[in-house]
Amino acid sequence: MATGYEPLDTLKPVAPGLCADIWIVDGPPVRFYGAAFPTRATIIRLKGGGLWVHSPTRLSEDLAGAVEALGPVRHLVAPNWIHYAYIGDWHARFPEAETWAAPGVEARAARHGMRLHFDHALSGEAPAAWAGEIGQMIVRGSRLHREAVFFHRASRSLILTDLIENFEAQKLPWYLRPLARLAGVLDPDGKAPLDMRLSFRRGRREARADVERMIAWAPERVILAHGRWYPRDGVAELRRAFRWLS
Repeated sequence: MATGYEPLDTLKPVAPGLCADIWIVDGPPVRFYGAAFPTRATIIRLKGGGLWVHSPTRLSEDLAGAVEALGPVRHLVAPNWIHYAYIGDWHARFPEAETWAAPGVEARAARHGMRLHFDHALSGEAPAAWAGEIGQMIVRGSRLHREAVFFHRASRSLILTDLIENFEAQKLPWYLRPLARLAGVLDPDGKAPLDMRLSFRRGRREARADVERMIAWAPERVILAHGRWYPRDGVAELRRAFRWLS
């Protein structure tokens, strides 16, 4: 059985001493294609006091209360075509929040029997709601995977979803460990999974340009949705994880 990053459903500061307005929430493992994987959300408090929630995880009653104590939830973000499962639960609890989706999210949810409507589509540039605080792009080059990537300037944190996965062996069932190694997503050398890398075969030049833009943001840390994230040496980790684009 996969294990998460306990304590679960708990706000955890990302950059104490540098920025008090960004947290992660480690959620329980979720099942995808028959396997269970640990998940992670990121929450940012914008300058106006509202909260921006990236890839929401399970919403427990305790977590909802802790989030409410931080401020009003204003934005719920589904950053790619897979990470939308808990958007509905969060929106039911925080109905004033606006919902945002990367390309393909709403259509995929419908194919899987989820009736979700999003207020806004994410694009290659940050909307006015957070443009001064969070940089944004949609990574190009894949025929399948359209992921929105974000950079929180105050904490120097790059926020990715599936473009890097970095599973620690001890947190995976024994039978998934060799598969994770073959897919290229096993710590300490996590990267995009093999099937995703193959989907960039004809668009590597565009993808390289977008990775260089991430590097130009000079992140100190890189937050991932799956596995061990990188609290330091963000640029070096990006160069390592995306060397397959060279």
